[in-house]
Amino acid sequence: MKKIGFIGAYDKTNMLIYLSKIFVESGFKVLVIDTTILQKSRYTIPAISPSKCYITSHEGIDVAIGFETIDEIKHYAGVQELDYDYILMDIDQNEKIKDLDIKNNDANYFVTGFDDYSLRRGLEIVGKNEEKIQMSKILFSKHMEKTEEEYLNFLSFYYAIEWTKGKIYFPFDEGDESIIIENQRSARISFRELSLQYKDGLMQLVEEIAPEIKGGTVKKMFKNI
Repeated sequence: MKKIGFIGAYDKTNMLIYLSKIFVESGFKVLVIDTTILQKSRYTIPAISPSKCYITSHEGIDVAIGFETIDEIKHYAGVQELDYDYILMDIDQNEKIKDLDIKNNDANYFVTGFDDYSLRRGLEIVGKNEEKIQMSKILFSKHMEKTEEEYLNFLSFYYAIEWTKGKIYFPFDEGDESIIIENQRSARISFRELSLQYKDGLMQLVEEIAPEIKGGTVKKMFKNI
C-alpha cells in the first residue's frame, strides 16, 4: 500500500479524483481522504446517505470525508488494516500533517497556484518545524515562468520543506474547469475533452507514483473514457 500526501491551499479535489480514476481503471484499489476545511468532495462526489463522517464510492473510487485520522477510518470500516493499493490524502490544515503521519508517506506533493493566497497559506499549512518534509512541486499556472518558481523557492526558505528535483506543471485552463463541471453534473469522470496539457500532468503524476502503469495504457484511457 502506498500513501501519498497532497498538501496546500490550492483546490486539489478534481486532480485527485481524475488521478484516482486512472489507478482504478488499471486494476488498483484507491482511497481518497478529504481532510480539507471545506470538504469539497462532500458536494462534488455522489453519496447515498452522507453524514458527518462517511465513506462513499464513485466510479470505483472510495472517498473518505470528515475523518481526522487513519484509525478513525479503520474503525468506521470495521477493519484492522485498510485494504487499498493507494491512499491519496488531500490536506490543507497543519494539524493533519501530524494526524495523518505524512512524514512516513511514500511521497508528498505541495500543490499550489501562484496567487499569494495559495503560496503563503499553503506554506503555513506545512509550518516551520525543524524537521523538514521532502516534497515535490505540483504547479498550476496559465503561463509558467521561471520567476514564479523562484518566488516560491524564496518564500519557502524558512519552512519545513525539502524540495525534490521533480516538478509537475498543470495549466490554469478555464476550459478544463468547464469540462470538469459538466462531468460533475453528469456524475461521471471523463478524460476525453480535457486539454492535452492537463492530461500530460496526470500522466506525469502516474509515472512518478505508479510506474507499473504504462503510458500507453493511460493514453488509451484518455481516448476511451
